[in-house]
Amino acid sequence: MSILEENTGLDFEIDELTNSIINAVTGDTFQTNISRLVKSDLQNVTKKKGWLFNWREETKYPERDVYKLTIVNNEKIIQGLICLEVKIDHVYMHLVESAPFNKGKNKIYIGVPGNLVAFACKLSFQRGHEGNVAFISKTQLIEHYIKTLGARHVGGRIMIIDRNAALKLIRKYY
Repeated sequence: MSILEENTGLDFEIDELTNSIINAVTGDTFQTNISRLVKSDLQNVTKKKGWLFNWREETKYPERDVYKLTIVNNEKIIQGLICLEVKIDHVYMHLVESAPFNKGKNKIYIGVPGNLVAFACKLSFQRGHEGNVAFISKTQLIEHYIKTLGARHVGGRIMIIDRNAALKLIRKYY
C-alpha cells in the first residue's frame, strides 16, 4: 500500500506560531510539556468527547508514538495530540489534532498545532534526521503549510519540513 493510499491527508490549521500556547481571550501565555500518551489518557480523547480521530487505534501500531501537549502544572487536560513515526531518515506525522475546545472561533488556546509540529521537528533532530519531517496534506491546505510552517510541497500531497524550516519552528517554541 502506498503512503497516499493509507493516508487521506492532514488537515490541521496553524492558527498562530507562538512561544508556547496563548489563552485566546486573555492573551496569557502558558508553558507546555509534551509527553507520551499513556493508557489512562485514552478515556479522555474519544469521539464521544469531541475528538475527531480514534487515538486508541493509533496506539496499537508499535512503530508509532502518540504524544500529548499539556500545560505545565496541569497535566490532566490534554491540549492536543500528535502521532509520529521515526523513519530511516525523517519523522513522519500521521495525525495532528487540537483538543475539541481548541478548535474553531471559540477556541480557548492558540498555538497548539504549531507547538506539536515543532516537537516533531525537535524529535527529528534528536533522532539524527536533521529536523526533516514529512506528512501528507489535504490538497486545500498545501499553501497554508507552505506559508505557516515553511514546508515544501514535493509532489502530490506530500509535504516536507526541512532543516531550516524545522530550526525556525524549534526556536519559536523551545
